Amino acid sequence: MPSGAKLIAAERKRQVEEEGYTPQHDDNYGYEPVRTEGGADLAVAAACYADPHDLEDMRISPLHLGHTQPVPRRWPWHPDHYKPTGDRIRDLTKAGALIAAEIDRLQRAETTS
Repeated sequence: MPSGAKLIAAERKRQVEEEGYTPQHDDNYGYEPVRTEGGADLAVAAACYADPHDLEDMRISPLHLGHTQPVPRRWPWHPDHYKPTGDRIRDLTKAGALIAAEIDRLQRAETTS
């Protein structure tokens, strides 16, 4: 059975190769401390996958006709992009890959500033 780190690395690779979430794409989701909304989107999305059981923070999205899956209020993107599997290891793997993407984005930002 692969370690958590290996599962996360494989998921991050899948996100890039199959979903097109490249480093350049991720750079659009930066943290801007002066904004009250948005920013840190990758980390916020990771938190949504990591802690899906906070029902007080869930809503039924009105943004998409027929969309009935509960979506965390803090979910930063369109509700259709929230895809929990119900498999705790798989969802934590997604969370870890999103955190890895955020770490990489922050490191790129540091080298360009």
